[in-house]
Amino acid sequence: MLLDGVIDGQLDGAHMLAGQPLAATIGFGTRAHIVTPFSMDLNGNGITVSNDVWESMKKHVPKRDDGKPVHPIKADYLKPVVDEYRDMGLPFKMGMVFPVSTHNYELRYWLAAGGIHPGYYAPHKGDTSGTIDAEALLSVTPPPQMPATMEAGTIYGYCVGEPWNQQAVFKGIGVPVITDYEIWKNNPEKVFGMTKAFTEEYPNTSVRVVKALLRAARWLDENDNANREEAVEILSRSAYVGADEEVIANSMTGTFEYEKGDKRPVPDFNVFFRYNATYPYYSDAIWYLTQMRRWGQIAEPKSDQWYKDVAAKVYIPDIYETAARELIAEGYMNADEFPDFETEDGFKPPQPEFIDNITFDGGKPNAYLEKFDIGLKNEVL
Repeated sequence: MLLDGVIDGQLDGAHMLAGQPLAATIGFGTRAHIVTPFSMDLNGNGITVSNDVWESMKKHVPKRDDGKPVHPIKADYLKPVVDEYRDMGLPFKMGMVFPVSTHNYELRYWLAAGGIHPGYYAPHKGDTSGTIDAEALLSVTPPPQMPATMEAGTIYGYCVGEPWNQQAVFKGIGVPVITDYEIWKNNPEKVFGMTKAFTEEYPNTSVRVVKALLRAARWLDENDNANREEAVEILSRSAYVGADEEVIANSMTGTFEYEKGDKRPVPDFNVFFRYNATYPYYSDAIWYLTQMRRWGQIAEPKSDQWYKDVAAKVYIPDIYETAARELIAEGYMNADEFPDFETEDGFKPPQPEFIDNITFDGGKPNAYLEKFDIGLKNEVL
């Protein structure tokens, strides 16, 4: 695992799931002080269900005048299917990437917004399955294996990044019903992680790595995604993703195919630089921590200040700011491409664009948790 490689020194830094540095720092799973000076992207994931589940589900989904589904498709329309499985004594099984992955939290968020309980963790009781009180059973499935695992009937759907949702469309085995852009508009996804010790011992190297990442991120987004086709060709090589160019291009170039032939424009499905996508916002970290608490990975209630303190231990914008200022001084980038460093406090304005219309304010994590019908608040399991 990339996280373990960074912790034990085999790697100086790595692309990581956004929840991994936070989980490691607070001691959920492997304990280590991992930091991130750079957020790698926004959006990029989807939730796919099998053809059989879609056939049962789509009769509940509103249709447009042309007969195609109205998007976003809510988990409300999956709930009758989950209930049918329960009535037959069958668990409804879905896959996600990792217990602290974006995919786990997005899938849980979508399910819970539709009234489907995705289950609790209770690490203080030795239960890390995440299935306590679950109406849908979520389990870890490696992304490249998700289409085949669903085709075999081991799981009935999954949440994953591309190209594994589009792969299901191309293989004709499933239907991506929603993108994470529709669950939470412009949500943070991956981060670049290093140990705190490395950034302290090698500050100049840390800054230079972030400079390189910033230039790469801008290249991916500049001129209305003009470089995406070249990026797709690079990603399709066996040394990288190794999937077919056509499959990767289906989402990387500004579209997303739901059912076969139902391809719709989603220009922001993948965002790498615009909207300050690369800045390590404390509020992004706090959202992940609220979800860890909501589902029991953080076993006990915490104060608002605790959330802010953990976010500031892990997300370190000072390295980012140094890198950005150097790129501006060197003439590679412009000041208006970055946040205003003189006024930036690390908190985005309250964000209302979630599928359940619940607004997230990173400065008030406990008030945010109180808004959910499904999820832990002040109680301990």
